[in-house]
Amino acid sequence: MSTEKTAPRDLVRVFNKHVLNPVMLMAAGRGGFYASVINHTGRRTGKHYRTPVVADRVVDGFVVPLPYGEHVDWLQNLQAQGSGTMRYAGRTYTVQMPTVVVAATAEAELPPNRRRVFKRFGIKSFVHLNVASADQRDPSDSSEES
Repeated sequence: MSTEKTAPRDLVRVFNKHVLNPVMLMAAGRGGFYASVINHTGRRTGKHYRTPVVADRVVDGFVVPLPYGEHVDWLQNLQAQGSGTMRYAGRTYTVQMPTVVVAATAEAELPPNRRRVFKRFGIKSFVHLNVASADQRDPSDSSEES
């Protein structure tokens, strides 16, 4: 039963990890591009990784959809470490306290058009990442390099 439903999604995840993600990393995190970059440290290897994600800025941090579920490496690494960084719209933020939330909770913080997109894709869980207090600067401050 669940094998039939998860197999295609797993194939897409593996394709994205090995083919699409390396290409996306060339533009992710820059201003004007839809994808951001999560920088995290491997929980077993200690190696540093960069993973492109879709992120929405919310009052106290970011909300990131989990289309492949909660057992993706980047999330498990952030949970083990407790923090990482995110490059979003040309700025780098320290993110911490990764908390998995159900769609209804995340959707309350998202604009209506984003809610519709995530519902269409059947995304049931998200991760909420708090931004470290030192990074809670005015987003219009353009003194940081892009």
